[in-house]
Amino acid sequence: MAMDMMKKVPVREQDPQVRAHNFEEVCLGYNKEEAEAEALRCLSCKNPRCVEGCPVSINIPGFINKVKEGDVAGAYAVISESSALPAICGRVCPQESQCEGKCVRGIKGESVSIGKLERYVADTAREMGIKPQGASEKKGKKVAVIGSGPSGLTCAGDLAKMGYDVKIFEALHKAGGVLVYGIPEFRLPKKAVVQKEIENVQALGVEIETDCVIGKSTTIDALMEEEGYDAVFVGSGAGLPKFMNIPGEQALGVFSANEYLTRSNLMGAFSEKSRTPIMRAKKAVIVGGGNVAMDAARTALRLGAEVHVVYRRSEAELPARAEEVHHAKEEGIIFDLLTNPVEIHADEKGWVKGITCIRMELGEPDASGRRRPVEVPGSEFDIECDCVIMSLGTSPNPLISSTTKGLETNRRRCIVADEGTGQTSKKGVFAGGDAVTGAATVILAMGAGKAAAKGIDEYLSSGN
Repeated sequence: MAMDMMKKVPVREQDPQVRAHNFEEVCLGYNKEEAEAEALRCLSCKNPRCVEGCPVSINIPGFINKVKEGDVAGAYAVISESSALPAICGRVCPQESQCEGKCVRGIKGESVSIGKLERYVADTAREMGIKPQGASEKKGKKVAVIGSGPSGLTCAGDLAKMGYDVKIFEALHKAGGVLVYGIPEFRLPKKAVVQKEIENVQALGVEIETDCVIGKSTTIDALMEEEGYDAVFVGSGAGLPKFMNIPGEQALGVFSANEYLTRSNLMGAFSEKSRTPIMRAKKAVIVGGGNVAMDAARTALRLGAEVHVVYRRSEAELPARAEEVHHAKEEGIIFDLLTNPVEIHADEKGWVKGITCIRMELGEPDASGRRRPVEVPGSEFDIECDCVIMSLGTSPNPLISSTTKGLETNRRRCIVADEGTGQTSKKGVFAGGDAVTGAATVILAMGAGKAAAKGIDEYLSSGN
């Protein structure tokens, strides 16, 4: 394959005009020839900056060298030392701001497609029937993990590899957390990818109990005092949606992105045969600019709507992955930037009929370092629509913290935990991911789960 070593091997994708009408995966990934060609672009740096940019510290040059040699099993073994969910990370991690963002190749050309190579290895290993290796000896201690999202699965998998007996308690009827209810099928296939990754964690000896709401079905105190768990990890995520509190927000046809995506992804509400079908809007306005906003926008598009993304800052400040924004634009989604909603209007029956927005301009930087959006007086305008989806972030549900003695939270209702170990204010209880940080990325949640597994091991190994 003749190629320019300064540019990435292109990845195959569904045509935008076709994929805008289906829920099949957009990116088709690399085949063997493409993956090995892309792997040859890796310089195998002695001091690999890409590893520094990976929240779970995968030996990136190590696995890519195995790909160069055509040794997929070896590459998978290298990745599995650090990551329990490589097929997922290869699809949804923001590589451009992490591993690929630090790749030396990117200084004068395009960085190595680390994410696409990770996906290739994980997918090929799955097709070959390769499984991660579990512990050879058991430690005789029990750990409970609350939540089966990326943080919980990572923590559970690492602890199982260390020899602990691990049980995950999941509130919903399916395991996977945000991987199942939050990220659409066209970005992350559920049966072919997520379920198989969960099965790999179970193959390590991890037990999963669904339909168990900690704080109602049982409590952390009961798990430790009555059921004999030596430690508990809280990876319950952040599923409580935020709203703007503007006039008209209670109108019919206003959704949180959390509800909209959960109903579509987990409950199959996009199907007309569903018992609880979701609204098929003619024109939808999505408020927000993160990855969840892109997921909601692209889902609404596939359900037949003309879609507008309303975001109060400029394109340079969009927090969504560059790839997701690019895909959304390709599919025909309209971006109304430097725009903010001020009121939602309803018809006589209470259904959304439009939204009033105001133009914004960027002022001085705020506490986050981004320039603060400021309203432009007299610039109000209306957008006709029959659906508004609020994608303004989420916060942790206070149920767990309110039913656990001695568990400290901050003003944002997030559990307070040590960044390095995950240790909370309550002895033997650790936490990580969105339950601690608020809504963040899959890979950051995984990194927190990994750190907590190490922290739990050190805690239990010290005689506790």
